[in-house]
Amino acid sequence: MRQGYASRTAEQNALFRALESSLPESRRLFEDPLARAFLGWPLAFVGGVALVPGLRQFVPWYIDHRWPGVRSSVVARTRLIDDAITASLAEHTQQLVILGAGFDSRAYRLPGLRGITVFEVDHPDTQATKRRVLERALPVPPMHVRFVGTDFNLDDLDSAMGAAGYRKSARTFFLWEGVTNYLTEAAVDSTLRWCSRASPGSLLLFTYVHRDVLTSPSQFVGTDRLFASLERVGEKLTWGIEPEELPEFLAERGLSLESDVGAAEYRRRYFNDAARKMRGHEFYRIALARIATHAARQDAAAAP
Repeated sequence: MRQGYASRTAEQNALFRALESSLPESRRLFEDPLARAFLGWPLAFVGGVALVPGLRQFVPWYIDHRWPGVRSSVVARTRLIDDAITASLAEHTQQLVILGAGFDSRAYRLPGLRGITVFEVDHPDTQATKRRVLERALPVPPMHVRFVGTDFNLDDLDSAMGAAGYRKSARTFFLWEGVTNYLTEAAVDSTLRWCSRASPGSLLLFTYVHRDVLTSPSQFVGTDRLFASLERVGEKLTWGIEPEELPEFLAERGLSLESDVGAAEYRRRYFNDAARKMRGHEFYRIALARIATHAARQDAAAAP
């Protein structure tokens, strides 16, 4: 992202959520009443066009044609993450940590989160924009949300979270969506190790890209236009990993992989038969890992 500006991809993802929320209740995968509030010009205009009768289908069609798979992947993964967080509450999750929160609105739209502490961690520039929007959009400031401004490549996450009231002993759900692919490997490593020091049994859900999209992007549909768009907003992909390497990679950092699904699979899960016609963004993946026990962490640390 460009210094001094909010993340452009965070705004684009808000547009995709706004488009989904504008569908009839029987067709949409979720409702995000705040998504439209995060849109500036010209995306607010695009979102408005989608509300005009006769043009409602044109906007998503154009987006899918120009940037194949991006919108449908974001929509399906939003629902998948909503479901994962809701399920974790049944495991007595006590706090939610959203790393790279962007314009995520789950703390304000998922009813189950109102009873736990939510930490929104993000770059100060994006966070400042978000807080201004929330002040206008919400009649009452959310008392259960705590904002932590930090840069994963630069700042000390541990001290920043401690100052905000984060408790290592509490069962935690960590959400790290749409971030790792823009970081250095060192930043990914240090953040994973920080998460692994949480209470055993806590969960981490994060997204990542298949390493091949960095080395052989032409094998994936639509990467030429996607990469050009990311380059224009200063958000180039920088880190990825082979899915086959992920279990060992996480185990070395005190985490146990529970699931790992790609865009094609999670689109099928939520779009059903319509997913057969959806192409693009197949390099994008969602992993769910559990924080290991203290004994398992010691074994991982002792491994050569």
